[in-house]
Amino acid sequence: MGDNRMGKEIANERKTDGVKNILLVGVGGQGTILASKILSEGLVRAGYDVKMSEIHGMSQRGGNVSTQIRFGKKVYSPIVGKGEADVIVAFEKMEALRWLEYLKKDGRMVVNDFEIPSAPIQQGVASYPEGILDELVHKANVSVFKAGEIASGLGSVRTMNIVLLGALVKVLNIPGIDWEEVIRSNVKKGFEEINIKAFHAGADQVS
Repeated sequence: MGDNRMGKEIANERKTDGVKNILLVGVGGQGTILASKILSEGLVRAGYDVKMSEIHGMSQRGGNVSTQIRFGKKVYSPIVGKGEADVIVAFEKMEALRWLEYLKKDGRMVVNDFEIPSAPIQQGVASYPEGILDELVHKANVSVFKAGEIASGLGSVRTMNIVLLGALVKVLNIPGIDWEEVIRSNVKKGFEEINIKAFHAGADQVS
């Protein structure tokens, strides 16, 4: 009986427009997890019910990483299905192509123009696909920029994840959240200001 009720609740939840589905996808070592944590904490502070999935793939440097975040008035499941993501943020452009089928028809994709060759490519048994950005732009509403170069220009390429987070928050357009305070409470002491600059620089890349 309980399982049937939960199933109906999840089905009703997916029919409503109140729950938003976000995917952050990339490669281990890019800071995907920290960006997801900051996003989730900000949403919780704003009063949303937030569910974040477990990380898929290997989170060590070089492995594929993804987090699924769902938020709204009430969220029953953390899982984002194919064709359900309102926004996908890809920290690496091949990962953007890999996860494209999860984007809604009217969804938005933020893509870091950045390449990290997979193990087969590094070993010479495969080649990095060509024309990825052209394919993405043809198939979806995509914002593409070089988050790594922006981060480097600010003084630390390690803030690339926060640049992308800033772009995501701008796309989501959720008022009433003090993102600077959330960032300060989640990054290492002494690195607060550069990460806040990275956040605003990322927001400036999208409209």
